[in-house]
Amino acid sequence: MNGYSVRQIPSKQTHEWLMKKHYAHRIPSISYAFGLYDEANILQGVCTFGTPASSSLRSGVCGLKHLDLVLELNRLCLNEELPVNSASYFISRCLKELPQPSIIVSYSDTAQGHIGYIYQALNFIYTGLSAKRTDWKVKGMEGLHGQTIADMSRGQENRADFMRQKYGDDFYLEDRARKHRYVYIVGTKKQKRDLLQDLQYPIKPYPKGDNERYDASYEPPVQGILAQIDKGSRDE
Repeated sequence: MNGYSVRQIPSKQTHEWLMKKHYAHRIPSISYAFGLYDEANILQGVCTFGTPASSSLRSGVCGLKHLDLVLELNRLCLNEELPVNSASYFISRCLKELPQPSIIVSYSDTAQGHIGYIYQALNFIYTGLSAKRTDWKVKGMEGLHGQTIADMSRGQENRADFMRQKYGDDFYLEDRARKHRYVYIVGTKKQKRDLLQDLQYPIKPYPKGDNERYDASYEPPVQGILAQIDKGSRDE
């Protein structure tokens, strides 16, 4: 894409985007963060990778011996009206900047009407739907992510009882929408071949269907020209 570039950025520079622009409205675990810049050096998108919250996922992708290699592409957020294929260009460039080898897992949320066509275009491996799970909910707080609700009981000995005592019948469980799970191996040809041999999930045909878009029209108020990150700088 002429005039566009991708750079690694401090994770804190993604927070405004993730809290206000991305539909999840949460900041996940971030190990690597990248920004998409236009020719005027304006930030037009962010993409983050981090350690998956699920330990069973980390060990389940390619086995226990490779769990430390697993990263989740956990947020992708772009401004609207960017050139066609901006998302695929952005992700492909981010993948090239990650350590080798790495096992990348990403999900497309069926509750948001997402199929994962961007991952299909980038030759990610489709491994089916995520496991069936339930989310904690509180009446009147349905807009909050299930993990955000669960975090309200952090530190309590019996977290479910704590929530029932605090919210009574307003606290309830709801089946979580399953997500399409995609896997991508970053590495040399030999590393890719060896890790694919240890892939624990079955490889399945790509799903199809109508893809929906969520409202990402919010523009962060501080979105001007960002200074180049000095070589050797680190996230705080």
